[in-house]
Amino acid sequence: MDFNDVLQALFRWIHIVAGIAWIGLLYFFNLINAHVTAALQPPTRREVVPQLMPRTLFWFRWGAMYTFVTGLLLLIWKYFILGSGFTGDAGLFGSSAGLWITMGALFGTIMWFNVWFIIWPAQQKLITWVKEGQTPPEQPAVAKRALYTSRVNTFLSVPMLFGMLAGAGHHPSITFNLLWLIIVLALGFGLAYYMIFKFASGVAKTWP
Repeated sequence: MDFNDVLQALFRWIHIVAGIAWIGLLYFFNLINAHVTAALQPPTRREVVPQLMPRTLFWFRWGAMYTFVTGLLLLIWKYFILGSGFTGDAGLFGSSAGLWITMGALFGTIMWFNVWFIIWPAQQKLITWVKEGQTPPEQPAVAKRALYTSRVNTFLSVPMLFGMLAGAGHHPSITFNLLWLIIVLALGFGLAYYMIFKFASGVAKTWP
């Protein structure tokens, strides 16, 4: 058994498990938690948020970190240590698979940055304020920044996942070109918009 295959399989395994945790919690925040938290009364919110959010955000941000690091290791190993780098028939910019992976990696990197440097710092402030019952003047702006950034990540996640699957080497594959890129972005952003703004707010409100 080839050592390179084993190493790539290990990186990919961790990458997928961490990615499921990260994106799953991203959808939880945007499709479920945002609506539930907004409906809670202030005393209940002060009880629930300090218990729920730190635990959820721990798995959320470290899921993002492990997804990012293992994805970077996979790219370096596959395309730069074993492959032809940016160019060539099997390079990042020389093949459809490489271009789809590049798009997915770009979106994933933006999402990882948003998690660690915008959403998490904002949530640290918000959790502290809710726990202590404080409502400083900057709270609405901080909450809005965290919410909008999280929504940006949700929009990016759908085409990002397509890019990762299209570039994974499975067949049949879709040729990367401007038309397909526009289609993927339009469908991905449209699906995210529908899930966030049309479907999530009313789902299960009348259950069972």
